[in-house]
Amino acid sequence: RSNAGEAMAWSESVDTLLANKDGLAAFRTFLKSEFSEENVEFWLACEDFKKTKSSTKIASKAQRIYSDFIQADAPKEINIDFHTKTHISWNISEPTLRCFDDAQRLIYSLMAKDSFPRFLRSEAYKELVKKQQNGNQKRWIPFL
Repeated sequence: RSNAGEAMAWSESVDTLLANKDGLAAFRTFLKSEFSEENVEFWLACEDFKKTKSSTKIASKAQRIYSDFIQADAPKEINIDFHTKTHISWNISEPTLRCFDDAQRLIYSLMAKDSFPRFLRSEAYKELVKKQQNGNQKRWIPFL
């Protein structure tokens, strides 16, 4: 159960939203409704990838991210510029933990400037805020 006012706090920044389990779930649901959930999935995959310790896992995870999100006709292909895509393609054979940083920055920027403001204007978000406010009133005014 989320805390009262938590949904309102998500509006502070895309970082606040992505760092909150319920906020992230609500944002993913919203992006799915817009057929653009590949952006947040790519961002999450990169966050996980950067924590990888084993060099064999770095190679296999990098290849999975590349085949899922970067290569032409990938099942969840993200919309990044040709230069960034080409740079990743050249370096994927010897990946580093930073090999997706430019693409992740682009996708983060796209979510922050485009998807996030639309999410905050969405009925789904407004409904979550309203539910929390109503729940909060009932909790503090027991005689209602």
